[in-house]
Amino acid sequence: MNFIDQLLAAQQRNNSMLCVGLDPEPTRFPAALKGDASRIYDFCARIVDATADCAIAFKPQIAYFAAHRAEDQLEKLIAHIHANTPQVPVILDAKRGDIGSTAEQYALEAFERYNADAVTLSPFMGFDSVAPYLKYEGKGAFLLCRTSNPGGSDLQGQRLASVPGEPLLYEHVAGLAQGPWNLNGQLGLVVGATYPHEIERVRALAPTVPLLIPGVGAQGGDAVATVRAGWRAGAPIAVNSSRAILYASSADDFAQAARREALRTRDLLEAAKG
Repeated sequence: MNFIDQLLAAQQRNNSMLCVGLDPEPTRFPAALKGDASRIYDFCARIVDATADCAIAFKPQIAYFAAHRAEDQLEKLIAHIHANTPQVPVILDAKRGDIGSTAEQYALEAFERYNADAVTLSPFMGFDSVAPYLKYEGKGAFLLCRTSNPGGSDLQGQRLASVPGEPLLYEHVAGLAQGPWNLNGQLGLVVGATYPHEIERVRALAPTVPLLIPGVGAQGGDAVATVRAGWRAGAPIAVNSSRAILYASSADDFAQAARREALRTRDLLEAAKG
């Protein structure tokens, strides 16, 4: 089963478009774990186990692990997900983007060291920086397209006079992901929930690729507008929420609180389909 099939199967099985982001900050852990970076795995595994039946994907952000020398805990966490929740794929949020020979090493890191099912990439060094990831049969890659941060407009909103039709940069990336770069149907796009009109535009340009949509929850993205702009039957969307779920409670009931928030968000997203 390739990555897109995994997403579609998880969407149907869990009746969900919710991607649970795993961005562990030890200073925000509940009292029994607070400030202890050696307990990152313990915290995240509890979240995974509590939300596994209401998620379309899990998305660990590699910086939150690497900053605490917790890469071994990330490996252990992804192995835990595959062993205990094999029906929910793992998207490694790494945003890699480098020349071909280095990209080969990053692809090995994502798909062989960590055994992720998909990875996020920056496409702005061109196709040769993306191609090494596409050699891994069945794996997925989400290209940054229209990101949720305010500064994304600095580049992504610029018009490309050298391209026929003078598209905005993010529109051009969407067209490449739908068309010539998507050699084996492995590509998706990252589009922020804070820009629902741009989600709609990306979906028009890339009607069949999966969308990874961060920005719902703590970043303030409109869940209902996001779904209405991006969801299409047969083209999965994974709407990410991280902090709102992870830190729904600072007490010992953090996992149960995370589950309640995940279920609430999942149901909100599903209701928006109409």
